Formats: sequence, C-alpha cells, structure tokens
Amino acid sequence: MRVEVNGNELEIEVLGDAPSLPVMIVHHGAPGLGSRDEPKRGYGAFRDRFRVVTFDARGSGTSEGKPPFTHEQWVADVDAIRQWMGVERFVMAGGSYGGFIAMEYAIRHPDRLSALILRDTVADHSFREGFIRSIAGSERVGLDRDLVDRVTRGEVRSNEEFREFWRKALRIYNHDFDPAAVEARAAATPYRFETHNVAFAKNVPAYDVKDRIGTITCPTLVVVGRSDPITPVWCSEEIVARIKGARLEIFEKSGHSPPLEEPEKFQQVVRNFLDAVGV
Repeated sequence: MRVEVNGNELEIEVLGDAPSLPVMIVHHGAPGLGSRDEPKRGYGAFRDRFRVVTFDARGSGTSEGKPPFTHEQWVADVDAIRQWMGVERFVMAGGSYGGFIAMEYAIRHPDRLSALILRDTVADHSFREGFIRSIAGSERVGLDRDLVDRVTRGEVRSNEEFREFWRKALRIYNHDFDPAAVEARAAATPYRFETHNVAFAKNVPAYDVKDRIGTITCPTLVVVGRSDPITPVWCSEEIVARIKGARLEIFEKSGHSPPLEEPEKFQQVVRNFLDAVGV
C-alpha cells in the first residue's frame, strides 16, 4: 500500500494482520538497489508472532524519491512508520546498508526498541576497500575496474550501467553460485542510480558509528555469513565487541544473506534469540 511518510510516499507491506501482535520493522539494504522483496522473503516467516513491516525506503524500489537521501531522513522515516503502526516499541531488523540505518535508529531512539537484529553489516566505512578488492579481483565477476571504482564512489551514470554492474557483482554475493538465480535477481531488481550515488558519494564516506553503538542497550543479535565478501565476519565481530551483551551467530554456508541462504537455521536462531530475551 502507498503511505505518505514525512512528505514522501512509501510502498509498505505488513505481513501478519492480528492487531494484538507486536511489530517488527525490517529495513532492506543497498539504497537504489534494495527493496522490500528481501525482507519479505527473509522475515516473512515471523508473521506468526509479529506484524512484520517491510517497505521500500525513500528513493528505492517503487517508493517515491524525494530528497534528502540521508541517514537522518531514513531514520526519521522508520520512526514515522512506527507511529503509523501505532506502537511505542518494536523489534528493528536491518541488513547490510539497512544495518547502518538500524544501528543509527537504535542510537537516536534507544527507548523505542525491544530488540535489534543486524545482518551482514558494519559500523563504519572501512568495508569499502575490501568491497572493491572482492568485486574487482574476482574472475567470476569480470567487471571493468573503472566501473567498480565509480560505483563505489557514487558516480554511476545510468540505470543501465547500474544493472550491468549488479548482475555481475551478484556472482560472488552468495556462498553457492547459481547463475540462473543471479540473472533472475538482477532482472527483478528496481534500479535507482541517483539514490545510490548520494548514498555512496556523501553518506558512506562520513559513516562511522563505532564510538556510538556502545550506547545501544536493547538485546542485539548479529548474524553474518562465513563467506560474506562484502561485510566480512570481522565487521560483525567488531559490532558485537562494542554493544554490551550482543550475540553473534556465524552461518557457515552463507555469503551476504543468511536469511535467504540458510533460511531454516536463520529462523530458528532468531526465534531462539527472541525467546531468550522475552520478546
């Protein structure tokens, strides 16, 4: 459904309709590439105990794209969704770049979260050099180094160029390479290169919450794929070391997306975590 959020229409989908259920809001990754599709597939199974809110963030998917595309605005949009759902507290989940927003939300609104779930993410911009090496150095990917550098700097020239990058970069994202699945995902992706450019040219270079995530007090689960080439295991280990009581779960047969690569294990890990913290 279309919902106006802070003056910008967002496409929002709520899975699970029992009003008595608590709320889980899931933020997708990759501004300009991501959409509610991955959160739906990764977290839809929890609709039996939550109203799971998935949405295309401002400037991504099929949502309207009114600037600014800043972390502050994306965090404000999450809080407006919370208000729209009519709850005081909720479970926040975020993967990859969505993890950036989830952590910043937890820092800015510490009393709003009953739990935090982070997937394959990082607390600062230090992942960029490794990302470049992984993408540019892989024979399976076969991308021109100039294009990789421009994508990382936020200098993509068109959605067509963005799609060419994505359909090749995706070849190393998962633990197991499935060419047909990669092509299908690339074909289904909504491309919004302008949003990506702002995120990577302006937001990412300034992104660093390492010294602030220690203020997060809600129960926190951090999951990461053992073979994640984008935000490797050490990125999650650093987050866990800085958030008191945070739990780390490494998925041995996953790359950048355990919820989709090892769904049964992921669902059990999350349920066990939520049971343990009483959510």
